[in-house]
Amino acid sequence: MRLKPLFFSLVIGIATVAQAREPAQMPVLEATAPEAEAAALSAQFLERYAYRPVPLDDALSVKVMNKYIKSLDPDRMLFTQSDIDGFAKDSKKIDDAIQNKNLDIPFSMFKIYNQRVVERMTYARSLLKNGFDFTVQEDYPLSREDAPWAKTEEQANELWRKRVKSDWLRLKLADQDEAKIRDTLDKRYKNILDRVETYKADDVFQSFMAAFTTAVDPHTDYFSAKASAEFDISMKLSLVGIGAVLQERDGYTTIRELVAGGPAQLSNKLAVGDRIIGVGQGEEGPIKEVVGTRLDEVVQMIRGEAGSVVRLDILPADAGNASGHRVINLVRDKVSLEKQAAKKSVVPVKLGDQTLKIGVIALPTFYEDFEARRAGDKNYRSASRDVEKLLGELKQEKVDGVVIDLRDNGGGSLAEAIDLTGLFTGKGPVVQQRNAAGKVEVENDDRSTPAWDGPLGVLINRGSASASEIFAAAIQDYGRGVIVGDPSFGKGTVQTVVDLDRVAGKQEPELGQLKLTIAQFFRIDGGTTQLRGVTPDINTPSVQDPKTLGESSYDNALPWTTIKPAKYKKQGDMTALVPELESRHEARIKDDKDYQRFVEDAAELKAQREKKTISLNEAERRKEMAAVAAKLKARQEAGVVVPELDDGLQANERSLSANLALENARKNAKDVLQTEAAAIVADMADILPGKDKASR
Repeated sequence: MRLKPLFFSLVIGIATVAQAREPAQMPVLEATAPEAEAAALSAQFLERYAYRPVPLDDALSVKVMNKYIKSLDPDRMLFTQSDIDGFAKDSKKIDDAIQNKNLDIPFSMFKIYNQRVVERMTYARSLLKNGFDFTVQEDYPLSREDAPWAKTEEQANELWRKRVKSDWLRLKLADQDEAKIRDTLDKRYKNILDRVETYKADDVFQSFMAAFTTAVDPHTDYFSAKASAEFDISMKLSLVGIGAVLQERDGYTTIRELVAGGPAQLSNKLAVGDRIIGVGQGEEGPIKEVVGTRLDEVVQMIRGEAGSVVRLDILPADAGNASGHRVINLVRDKVSLEKQAAKKSVVPVKLGDQTLKIGVIALPTFYEDFEARRAGDKNYRSASRDVEKLLGELKQEKVDGVVIDLRDNGGGSLAEAIDLTGLFTGKGPVVQQRNAAGKVEVENDDRSTPAWDGPLGVLINRGSASASEIFAAAIQDYGRGVIVGDPSFGKGTVQTVVDLDRVAGKQEPELGQLKLTIAQFFRIDGGTTQLRGVTPDINTPSVQDPKTLGESSYDNALPWTTIKPAKYKKQGDMTALVPELESRHEARIKDDKDYQRFVEDAAELKAQREKKTISLNEAERRKEMAAVAAKLKARQEAGVVVPELDDGLQANERSLSANLALENARKNAKDVLQTEAAAIVADMADILPGKDKASR
């Protein structure tokens, strides 16, 4: 939901094997005519049709410039003050440039960015020759988001000396020897250098357009034709391919996971860790080498029409770099992305001498296969249809209550949010929308009877946004269930997607799509989820930072406001029930060691976020590390699954098996919040009179 630093996050996290080039040898990146046209057309739409129109003038131009700089250099580690001063000379020209279909300014800025990456990484690698003195007292800033830019080359070098020293110390504390540390860090910085030459004009344009659109509104965005296709895939939970999750590791496209039931898994020809070194089309098409090729490009080569053949040149995981490869044929097929689909589980909750069963449905996103629905496919996938099926299964299992887990669910289809609400409330209003002209429309669900009328809880957190907030707010307004967690994101605005190619009369996809804000959501009680989000009935500790995550973290967010309530009838009274639920909750967690450890960890995480610097003195760091190790050891002796101590490595520097082991450990760790939410719903089932319990 927040604009992410596109380029620096890419160069830090992804490795290739190409040789770094001098700045003069780097490819020249220039905006294409369609990109310039897309920017100008987007500007026209935003000025005329946005919910809160912002004129494309000098004031907006300055905002766009600042956001673009931040996307390139979020921690102010690359540019110097003289770079920023140079950019400032053009800060009031971007508006005119967009209207004149001239994008030279952002592309020239990106050229300087590339040069600075080369300079900083070259210097960082040079520092590895001599090592560092870790007995001196000095600190490294954990965040430089608001720090001054380096004014001289010496100041820039000092920033990077501390950065490299910090990276070295982390590896040293993980007991790596000097030779291994030098090798790891040299490879890390070289990978960043190598990444520079893989950028394309589309990358630069996408980043600039993100800065432009979010300067207008936090949730306005632009998608290139390629990005639009990825969005469609995420919404319908399926694609046509081989059914493998791929990762770029040391220049190789590596098999990270095989999707159950996909062509790759069913073929028995591929294994986790295998590397793809070439891709060919058809049974006899030539194979193109892809070592060092960008991951997104390899993915596009592997995807294709259902029933078509793709040939892969595979280097097995246990083979050397120069031998043992083999070519395999796979027939592409539709692959279901089940990880994003709704899933159920049953949590037993002991209350006195009885054990209640609480069904939990985790919903990562509000998905809907629009294409299949339009085509009349009776079995099209959607969040509400899947949840309804799971509810039927839970009723067969005779559960006493249900929890809908919407943590980190950033939203999706509005229609699905409405349909999902109807599964628990039946017919009635769900959400209100007010457009730019002030007209209010009430969105209703027309389901005659709910699929589940028993005890209900909704688990949310700061990452629950948009459609999640619509659902949670409606459940709360109807008094239909109890909301548990921490305050949600606060995204109460409505976006629509405009196909710029269709607007311009283009036959082929060139211009991409513009997502712009056209309306605002309001609860049926007349309030809005905008800015403040949904406030839980029962609060739990948060591990997320409200200063950096949530609508209130945006400087141009719409304010909270109210309109006239919709006509609806409450179905329950949580105000009478919540005090008793909260009393039981407090009594239970007081003696719950797992929950108290979670409270402890949340407080510690908050304290860590508030730290401004980290010591580069080895003795101090080892003392801190010993305290953490002692705490983890005590937990381990108590039978708790604990995380590994910091190994100083980035994800792509660990072995694939080590990464997967870490992920599995996190996945298998006890989910104390979900467990407690289930217990709260069990309390609800225990308190409610028989007629208000589930129809089992």
